[in-house]
Amino acid sequence: MALDSWKAALIQTTTGLDAEESARHLCDAAAEAASNGAQLISTPEMSNFLAARRKEAMERAKTEADDPVLKSLAAAAKAHSCWVHIGSLCLRGPGDMLVNRGFLIDPSGGIVVRYDKIHMFDVDLGKGETYQESALYQPGREAVLAKTPFGGIGLSICYDIRFPALYRNLAEAGADILLVPAAFTQPTGEAHWETLLKARAIETGAYVLAAGQCGAHESGRKTHGHSMVIDPWGKPLATLDRTPGLLYCDIDMTKVDKARGRIPALKHSRAFTVSRVAQ
Repeated sequence: MALDSWKAALIQTTTGLDAEESARHLCDAAAEAASNGAQLISTPEMSNFLAARRKEAMERAKTEADDPVLKSLAAAAKAHSCWVHIGSLCLRGPGDMLVNRGFLIDPSGGIVVRYDKIHMFDVDLGKGETYQESALYQPGREAVLAKTPFGGIGLSICYDIRFPALYRNLAEAGADILLVPAAFTQPTGEAHWETLLKARAIETGAYVLAAGQCGAHESGRKTHGHSMVIDPWGKPLATLDRTPGLLYCDIDMTKVDKARGRIPALKHSRAFTVSRVAQ
């Protein structure tokens, strides 16, 4: 039986290059969140370190077994008897590749599910701002849904938000809550972040919890922040600005059934084909 109501906390941070320092900061924030009643705590994408160059990322990345943020937050989940969602970590992957991997950890400190980011951010934003994630990260191949006391939780990471089929499939598989940890750039964040989060909530009738990186990072990157909780009707319930902090929100799970009852779009989906008319 899923909980009808519970409290979420999103940690918004400006992650640097020192994973040990990140672990200390996140554990302090998790302890504060738990002391204020948070039952599920979520961190942003790249919670261990945020590097701008391949060499720097390869030198700093650890294996899953050795990453200090994963170890520390697993211990924190157990110490505070809460669930912790690590938005993602930069970790050693196969061969000379890395993985961008998220984790959901239960109150025993155990890893319930892992999710490797599927969609790679390969873009040219102009003015010299380019990203080629596929040159560094091995993309994931599987969507991930976790059954929890809060309801079904669907995992995703940042650029995934632009691919609505992922979220519809998660919702059809049982997701009531969609997690979207991110390190959105400033220009794309200002243009699209809130709109995309609202759209995914409206399309699926699910809660969207999006913890973001913010501000000017040690690596030189600048991120949008504005961590948000969106309800199943597409209404923002809580949001931050561009500074580090904790975002709390009381979650009423009865809103999921209400939204899906009013607009049962998940039940109305139909298979179709696309006709291509020759010119």
